Amino acid sequence: RASQPPSRGQAPGGVGGPGRAGGPRGEPGVCGGACSLLRGFRAEPPLKGAPTGAPRGEGAAGAGWGNLWPPPGRFKRILVLISHSQDFLNGVCSNIIHLHNRKLKYYTGNYDQYVKTRVELEENQMKRFHWEQDQIAHMKNYIARFGHGSAKLARQAQSKEKTLQKMMASGLTERVINDKTLSFYFPSCGKIPPPVIMVQNVSFRYSKDGHWIYNNLEFGIDLDTRVALVGPNGAGKSTLLKLLTGELLPTDGMIRKHSHVKIGRYHQHLQEQLDLDLSPLEYMLRCYPEIKEKEEMRKIIGRYGLTGKQQVSPIRNLSDGQKCRVCFAWLAWQNPHMLFLDEPTNHLDIETIDALADAINDFEGGMMLVSHDFRLIQQVAQEIWVCEKETITTWPGDILSYKEHLKSKLVDEEPQLTKKTHNI
Repeated sequence: RASQPPSRGQAPGGVGGPGRAGGPRGEPGVCGGACSLLRGFRAEPPLKGAPTGAPRGEGAAGAGWGNLWPPPGRFKRILVLISHSQDFLNGVCSNIIHLHNRKLKYYTGNYDQYVKTRVELEENQMKRFHWEQDQIAHMKNYIARFGHGSAKLARQAQSKEKTLQKMMASGLTERVINDKTLSFYFPSCGKIPPPVIMVQNVSFRYSKDGHWIYNNLEFGIDLDTRVALVGPNGAGKSTLLKLLTGELLPTDGMIRKHSHVKIGRYHQHLQEQLDLDLSPLEYMLRCYPEIKEKEEMRKIIGRYGLTGKQQVSPIRNLSDGQKCRVCFAWLAWQNPHMLFLDEPTNHLDIETIDALADAINDFEGGMMLVSHDFRLIQQVAQEIWVCEKETITTWPGDILSYKEHLKSKLVDEEPQLTKKTHNI
């Protein structure tokens, strides 16, 4: 069982705010952005930190992690987790713990229900806040005008002053502190005539005796391409992006590129190229010496959510999410015609993922995406390409229909998985 829950007005790990250590028994919850909070629990039940960061296999990455866990009510323990996958949170959570402005607030329901409830509560809170402020302003004005008037008016002013004091003593409604808005930006890349990249009878394997990853691929991509690559783990999604960028060469066949095309590839190891001793400002100025003014570069970096001290602190002191933003700033200012994004949402929170989706949708060039974040795919992809069995096929529907397809496969496989578990 979890340790003794904190009393009202306290929270584990010294974070202020009312509430309990978690939802009722058997009701999984999420604590957004509070890894240290998990360490404040002395708990026997599992405490999960970012369990969806690197899902393995088609079931996990395809059907959504939430579909691999028992739904709320079937899991007979307390589960506290941190995740930036909205799909996972919707499938697993029955309670949400929101860490905001150093306070904890508790919501019933999954992530979508939390968002809806929070909006409604904050709207009501702001209405109450404005009403109270109007009342205070009215009473203060009355007291100032009539406090020293006739005896009758003075008594009324004193009465309003007592009412005002009671309002202040009982506590006023706080103004809603909105989350910081974040926006990504990919500069205009200009137009180049098609075909931009042509794949002609391409086959690939990593070694002479190895199995074929792809066999006789034939397709083209242009500036209007918006494709998400899906498929089992190891099917070659990342390999395809490496082939298209030239990092890998085809075993057979040919890949033709437009002579002026510029490709920007984001991948999971891009952070390793960062000079950790430099600040984001110093690093970007070194990478783009044509930008002479520091203030201009500060504005550029600020577009990716890095402001103030974050711009001048050594990169090694930044969080993984902040390092990702440095990488996106670096990538964007290469001014690519094509974006190849390989798991770009690792270390990004939900709000940042939304900002990335908006930037991709505003981008004038082409895009190919590998991601286990179905919500991002739904936001930005116009086509779904399935990589499996040495080839690539176009899925006839959207990512949600593909997800349902994978869920049905998981249901069919569940008896076999259960049997294997019992044998273990």
